[in-house]
Order: sequence, then structure tokens, then C-alpha cells
Amino acid sequence: MSGPSSRRNRSLARQGTALAMAVPPVVAHRVARMALAGPSPSQRDRREFGRMVAEKQWAFFQSWAAMGLQAFTAQQALAASMARLWWTPWTAATGPALARQWQDAAAGVLGKGLAPVHRAAVANARRLARTPLA
Repeated sequence: MSGPSSRRNRSLARQGTALAMAVPPVVAHRVARMALAGPSPSQRDRREFGRMVAEKQWAFFQSWAAMGLQAFTAQQALAASMARLWWTPWTAATGPALARQWQDAAAGVLGKGLAPVHRAAVANARRLARTPLA
């Protein structure tokens, strides 16, 4: 397997791995900060906790919007392929080619949805690694 779909799959695997490596330190830092803050967090802690909520909402909004747009685009391409198959079955995409197009469409939607969450998590991991708890 080579070509665009293979590159996309490798890119998705890299993004997933980076996300899996970035999330635990971020969660550990924030949980430790919450535990140290106790019942009355400082202004700095309240800012961080508010940022945590806002950035999650924004990343997931971006993710859903990108996935919706990519799904819409993929549906149009798949419909066009099926229409070609219906009207010209001897020259249009065959079953395996259509199945590959479905797989590529799903990977494209996943990639578009993963990108904003990946960006936010990796940026947080870098930022919080430089930020002292106290």
C-alpha cells in the first residue's frame, strides 16, 4: 500500500501517538494543580482552570465543524462515484475502488476531527511542561 491513503494513515497514526503522549502529562499537571489549590484556588489557578474549559470547548467545536465539512465533501464525492457507476458501469469505479474511496473518506473525516484536538493537547503539553505547579 502506497500513495495518498498510506501517507494519510501514517499521519493519523503519528497524530494519535502524539496525542496519546501529550494528554497524560497535561492531565497530571492539572490534577496536581487542583489538588494543591484546595478549596480556595488562587487567581492564577482559576485562570488556568477557566482556560482548560474554554480551550476544550473550542477544540471540540473546531473538530466537529471540520469533520462535518469533510463528511459533506466526502459524501458528494462518493455520490458522484456511485452515479458514474450507475450510468457507465463498464468504465466507472469498480467495487474495490469504491470501497477504497469509502475508507479514504472515513480516514479524511477522522483526520480533520483529530487535528484541532491534537493541536490543543500538544500545545498544552509544551506550555505546562514549562509552567511550575506552585
